Amino acid sequence: MSEEKKELSAEDKARLKAQFDLPWRQELRKSMPAKDRTKIQRQKMPERPADVRNADFLEVNQGLSAQAAQLEAKRCLDCPNSPCVLGCPVSIDIPSFVKLIEKGEFEAAARKLKETNSLPAICGRVCPQESQCEAVCTMKRASGVSVAIGNLERFAADYERERGKVVMPRLSPATGRKVAVVGAGPAGLTVAGDLAKAGHQVTVFEALHTAGGVLVYGIPEFRLPKRILKAEVEYLRRLGVELRLNFVVGRTATMEDLKAQGYEAFFVASGAGLPNFMKIPGENLVGVYSANEYLTRVNLMKAYDFPNYDTPMLVGRKVAVIGGGNVAMDSVRNAKRLGAEWAAIIYRRSAQEMPARAEEIHHAEEEGIEFHYLQAPTKFIGDESGRVQAMECLKMELGEPDASGRRRPVPMKGSEYVKEVDLVVMAIGQSPNPLIGQTTPGLKMGKWGNVDVDWKTMATSIPGVWAGGDIVRGGATVILAMGDARLAAAQMDQHLKSLGKKQG
Repeated sequence: MSEEKKELSAEDKARLKAQFDLPWRQELRKSMPAKDRTKIQRQKMPERPADVRNADFLEVNQGLSAQAAQLEAKRCLDCPNSPCVLGCPVSIDIPSFVKLIEKGEFEAAARKLKETNSLPAICGRVCPQESQCEAVCTMKRASGVSVAIGNLERFAADYERERGKVVMPRLSPATGRKVAVVGAGPAGLTVAGDLAKAGHQVTVFEALHTAGGVLVYGIPEFRLPKRILKAEVEYLRRLGVELRLNFVVGRTATMEDLKAQGYEAFFVASGAGLPNFMKIPGENLVGVYSANEYLTRVNLMKAYDFPNYDTPMLVGRKVAVIGGGNVAMDSVRNAKRLGAEWAAIIYRRSAQEMPARAEEIHHAEEEGIEFHYLQAPTKFIGDESGRVQAMECLKMELGEPDASGRRRPVPMKGSEYVKEVDLVVMAIGQSPNPLIGQTTPGLKMGKWGNVDVDWKTMATSIPGVWAGGDIVRGGATVILAMGDARLAAAQMDQHLKSLGKKQG
């Protein structure tokens, strides 16, 4: 699935220019020459020791101090073209919030972030800034090391929340128009926040008993504490967003049913909850999990705290995680914390092709995770009771690039070997949830089960229905889902306001 290359809107460009020209920004630029800013070293994020953290579920990264955050903010060159904003899928005014931190106005920095991002404490923790805003940072070209934009985003959001200084934005006058959002993941929550601020009546329908989508069931506590997510969701409630949990759109009620209840615009963000498998022998053995089930049990159902929470979990002694993305990293690091003596990533390409974030790979290596590259399982072997006890693997070598641009793994004939394992997690991707497509006549679907959209508007084939996030992309990042949502929300707002204010 492709998309249009991002460009800043005229409104965003005007906003950035106005901020750049403010007198206080000019004074900050004059206070330190650019050549001196390039000499400041990037401030290291404090981390808990690897040999301690790999046995518990407390957060790994500890956050910047106020002093370190201000020093890091001084590294920003405040360049007029702001390439970092173009690199951000939700177009955060990055230079302004960073300069507010440099100035010591931390709460104002948080408010600036929330102008375009309702979930900054989450994005500051889980977004791949190194391949987005930080990848195009001017400081990276000037000194070789980008400004730590993600760490500063987390700092500002945490500072505001921890001091009880959260300020609610001014809402637009109520329009009386009703919006239904399907799914309370990052895309759904973003649309809900934007449209609530625009004055619309927003209800989010979530199938699970907790809001958050992949943020709550997929991302581990040690990367994203659930108290952070809970606070961000509460912020949306205070904006007026209604959350209806344990409500499966397509089963509890269809979108047609909701339309009959007065909903005039819909945003489909039901995610990619259908796990992929390799279709090799033994995948149905006890002890072979999809990453979706494994992480849901550990994170959402709190199996890591059994028996305080009554979710049983197989605790493997020798655990193999198949895959090389962030979901694979989360799975293998969970396994280590649950007590695995040996926990390893089995990845069919080399380290250079691995799609997981560099920080996650680094943390996993520090925590004792093994990485077995250029290998892939061919079958899983069970004992007499049907439990996995070993896997047969085949070694690979890299051939020509495939459609993804990465070199294609080619099996090495005769290289099979058997490795003892008692738990396997399949983390090789997931597909969009098929329920909405099956229960919504006229909704055009792609060949991979994704909802087809116009990438310029996120509109679907049905008038009044938009979609975004993993339901259109397959498995993607939190911030890309939020970028889809912001684009869709702007289009939905225009549509609803064109209907006029609803009377009564």
